[in-house]
Amino acid sequence: MDITLGHYLGLSAIIFGIGAIGFLTRRNILIQLMSIELMLNSVNLTLIAFNRWNPGNHAGQMFAFFVIAVAAAEAAVGLAIVIALYRLKKSVQSDHADSLKH
Repeated sequence: MDITLGHYLGLSAIIFGIGAIGFLTRRNILIQLMSIELMLNSVNLTLIAFNRWNPGNHAGQMFAFFVIAVAAAEAAVGLAIVIALYRLKKSVQSDHADSLKH
């Protein structure tokens, strides 16, 4: 059986869906950050799949590297916010984050 572009896109859609459902249903900020990472990784899979489908153009790989850099920055900033929330409220639930507006 040959693996086609549709297989990659289907897997990417499933991973993105899992990440979206995890983000929307969970209240733990750490789980939400991991769900965002899943969604970003599914976008990377799509970009690399299209790059494999059109090997003459390496734009998909370049965009994937930029997405990885953005994901690393998002993880660093997100964890800093989670640490600040935990120090103030002793909780990492997103329902308690509205008190950081002071």
